[in-house]
Amino acid sequence: MSEFAIIWDWIGFGVRWLHVITAIAWIGSSFYFIALDLGLRAHPDLPFGAHGEEWQVHGGGFYHIQKYLVAPEKMPEHLTWFKWESYATWLSGAALLMIVYWVGGELYLIDNNKAEISLFQGIAISALSLSVGWIVYDRLCKSGLAEHPILLMLILFVLLVIMGWAYNQVFTGRAMMLHLGAFTATIMSANVFFIIMPNQRIVVKDLQDGRMPDPKYGKIAKLRSTHNNYLTLPVLFLMLSNHYPLAFATQYNWIIAALVFLMGVTIRHFFNSMHARKGTPYWTWVVTAVLFIFIMWLSTAPLMYGDYDQEEVRGFTPFEQIYVNAEGFEEVSDIVQGRCSMCHAREPGYDGIHRAPKNVLLETPSEVAAAARQIYLQSGVSKAMPPANVTWMEPSERAKIIRWYTEARSGLNKV
Repeated sequence: MSEFAIIWDWIGFGVRWLHVITAIAWIGSSFYFIALDLGLRAHPDLPFGAHGEEWQVHGGGFYHIQKYLVAPEKMPEHLTWFKWESYATWLSGAALLMIVYWVGGELYLIDNNKAEISLFQGIAISALSLSVGWIVYDRLCKSGLAEHPILLMLILFVLLVIMGWAYNQVFTGRAMMLHLGAFTATIMSANVFFIIMPNQRIVVKDLQDGRMPDPKYGKIAKLRSTHNNYLTLPVLFLMLSNHYPLAFATQYNWIIAALVFLMGVTIRHFFNSMHARKGTPYWTWVVTAVLFIFIMWLSTAPLMYGDYDQEEVRGFTPFEQIYVNAEGFEEVSDIVQGRCSMCHAREPGYDGIHRAPKNVLLETPSEVAAAARQIYLQSGVSKAMPPANVTWMEPSERAKIIRWYTEARSGLNKV
């Protein structure tokens, strides 16, 4: 069972690697096609039905690209579809969410200081919210709001702010940020799967059957693609936020998330205007900088830690009790609190550390038990913690951590 923790961590690493690779492919192609679409130029010698063309140079060669707003007169022999980047990104992201926040929910998902819910309830909220978010968004896009894209974007922004606040009422700050990112990414990928690709297939089928495709399908797909374009940068921020407690662990974390969405809009507006040859609105960078400075100011608010005295006297959860009952727990708890808690504390005492790394607290026995697997992996099996062994954790102490964790998992296996 203890070896499984190592295997599981490597599986998580592998899925995270896959997620990053596929996300690069999806976001890269999205950025490219948006820039291409905005940079198209009309020309009198274009073929019938062509909207514009673009000449590009890359890799030692020239590319001549033409776009048809509806479709060419006949179906080309070879057609490249851009869809798997989106699907693979969402699937790998969903798998990573399950690995980190469902399986590791006792530490990363549930915050009993906010809401006393079970891990199962937390997982149910996690899964259902992603589905409901897409349904609400899709209904909005299919309403009359589709004819008012700016108003629709404002309503979408309000929806995202509400979801950030709601997630923060039940989840840890870290899980709130990640789930808001997953909520947004689900909308983006579902746009591709349920709207953009089916509409493209209708157009292709009409061409194959000799019919002139209806231009409404391209218009609908363009609206969803534009939404995806403006949502990309905030999603990247939210996915990276788990490394920065100043973003996810402060009192105003959901407001920080909301402001990040506005930053995404201002940054994309600059590049979209530039690619469309409509000028370079440098004022957007001023607005972005002001928003970022405001975010930094919000992060100076007190971190959202549970009260130390309450944490010390509260009873252990069934998950924590497994490690508390294992032989060697008291000794390991003393080791961790002696070697690690000067950084992983509500008020870190180590010079230069102002916030507990990744918001992981190791001041009480319950907190040590809750972080058992990470302690085993980072201070037992590996020497990642303490960094550069600045607190001189002895090899014998690491061996005790390994024995304790192995004993706890062996006991669980017997049960």
